[in-house]
Amino acid sequence: MEPRFNIMANEVGGRFGKRFGNASLVITQSALPKPTQELVSVRISQINGCGFCLDLHVKDAAAAGESPVRLGLVAAWRESSVFTEAERAALALAEEGTRLADAGTGVSDETWAEVRKHYDDDQTAALVSLVAQVNAANRLGVIARQQGGSYEPGMFGELSS
Repeated sequence: MEPRFNIMANEVGGRFGKRFGNASLVITQSALPKPTQELVSVRISQINGCGFCLDLHVKDAAAAGESPVRLGLVAAWRESSVFTEAERAALALAEEGTRLADAGTGVSDETWAEVRKHYDDDQTAALVSLVAQVNAANRLGVIARQQGGSYEPGMFGELSS
């Protein structure tokens, strides 16, 4: 499958991308643990089938020291013993927040209660924002058919989403 369009090479797309990346700094600089940020980003990108975003987040997580075992088990996190209760709550929110139309009720009260049990207000705000932003980035990537495989860790500096 060939890319349809290089949105970042376009003036409007490039300006949007820069602002979109800058908005992600609020999340990346928050108190939400970095491993949680990457695990959530990987899981959302898996669900949405965004090769470029999945490539980016897996490689950035690995470069930051995330283990191959945990990265390999993100898709089966419920059937794995390598994630903390807090990470499980974040992954559940990521899935439910990504599959809003599938559930009919959005994020369940049970999942929300687990998130609030493990994350303070600032971390919760960062987590909810991360779920929204990665879903938006995935839509950009999937619509334009941005392929995975060419990303190099850190190539966007702190502006990766």
